[in-house]
Amino acid sequence: MKEPKLYLWDWSLVEDEGHRNENLVASHLLKAIHFWSDRGLGDYGLHYMRTKEGAEVDFLVTKDKKPWFLVEVKSKAKGLSPFLYQFQEQTWAPHAFQVAFDLPFVERNCFEEKGPILVPAKTFLSQLV
Repeated sequence: MKEPKLYLWDWSLVEDEGHRNENLVASHLLKAIHFWSDRGLGDYGLHYMRTKEGAEVDFLVTKDKKPWFLVEVKSKAKGLSPFLYQFQEQTWAPHAFQVAFDLPFVERNCFEEKGPILVPAKTFLSQLV
């Protein structure tokens, strides 16, 4: 059995770059779901997804108990994770994002896209709250 994932409030203390980036996104997603819920925009949740076979996606955000979007965090832009496609198909989440930290900001609403897309971290995080 795999150990549960732990996230730190102060993500800057995490030494590994990949884990630090994942912690940063986790903190921003948690802040966003609390904001949206507190504003009365719905009942939001933040989850981690993993199958027994080891397929995983870093985050699933739900709205009113239904999958809304998936997030896979990467330090460098690479090909899209096949698990984003798999979990989007299984959950019917309208959006799936692979967030990369090495890409420059682009002026684009990533929530207009339906299929899995690669999106710069600066762009994605700027659109949460």
